[in-house]
Amino acid sequence: MSLEFLITSMIIVISPGTGVVYTLATGLTRGAKASVAASLGCTIGIIPHIAAAIGGLAAIMHTSALAFQTLKYLGVIYLLFMAWNALRENGSLRIDQQGTESSLERVTLTAILINILNPKLSIFFLAFLPQFVSSSESQPVLRMLSLSGVFMAMTFIVFAIYGLFAASVRDKIISRPNVLVWMRRSFAAAFVGLGLKLALTQR
Repeated sequence: MSLEFLITSMIIVISPGTGVVYTLATGLTRGAKASVAASLGCTIGIIPHIAAAIGGLAAIMHTSALAFQTLKYLGVIYLLFMAWNALRENGSLRIDQQGTESSLERVTLTAILINILNPKLSIFFLAFLPQFVSSSESQPVLRMLSLSGVFMAMTFIVFAIYGLFAASVRDKIISRPNVLVWMRRSFAAAFVGLGLKLALTQR
């Protein structure tokens, strides 16, 4: 495992994106357990993109405008839905004091969908992974799988740190209704911004 791969992966993972925004929002509104569930969901959501990249499906998506645009706009619609849900008092960013198993499952599923519905991830892994696989590698698929495993582990750890930090300041947020309202608005605006960014991306 090269140092270059680890540094590049870390830069990518810590960069703010949809998964980071959702994990932070979950930590603030639902607490530590839910933030870890969100981190896990975001990590699981990477798996289909890695499989697509390794299997060559991402190359098809890269050349097929229809496939790319379809997945992209499904992602945009979902992010806009997340923005609308964030604004609702009983929506996805409602304060959950109990952290029930069913709510944790919903958090995980939402996080998975957020990453699955981002076609740029497949294209990213198609371009990213081969850079760290030598042309003389005897088992390139196994090499890419091991690199992907490290990337996923880093994603989970970093996102969990983000979420747990958010959960640690949760009490200060939920005790102030005005702050809570602006927090919902801020996260809704972030989801809208990410949706617009995705809508404007090209293959």
